[in-house]
Amino acid sequence: MDRTVNRRLSLLPLLPLLLALPALAQKMADPTRPPATLAASETEAAASDSMPSGPRLQSILISRTPGGRKLAVIDGATVRAGAKVGDAVLVRINDNSVVLRRGKNLETLTLFPKPAEAADPTGKTK
Repeated sequence: MDRTVNRRLSLLPLLPLLLALPALAQKMADPTRPPATLAASETEAAASDSMPSGPRLQSILISRTPGGRKLAVIDGATVRAGAKVGDAVLVRINDNSVVLRRGKNLETLTLFPKPAEAADPTGKTK
């Protein structure tokens, strides 16, 4: 019994060192976490996406049968030609775009918008 007490007392001076070890440990970085610059740009993109910039075309459904139905998914709602989308009317559904009419103005929403400038691998603009 005396040996057990003596061993415990001999470890007592090491107690402050053992308690200090977690404070000396370095925080490990998560290898699956994206770089901070990418996370910042995603935050900015999410903030800009949250601001309404008009209707967004998400999908177009066209039946293969002749005279089949055509549908567009705009802002999560399935819409047929002639139906209202907010304050606009869906006028036409094409293969990759739709046309909306607001009063006298026509607005085209494209499913896959083209980039502003297409560049070839050599760096020249087309």
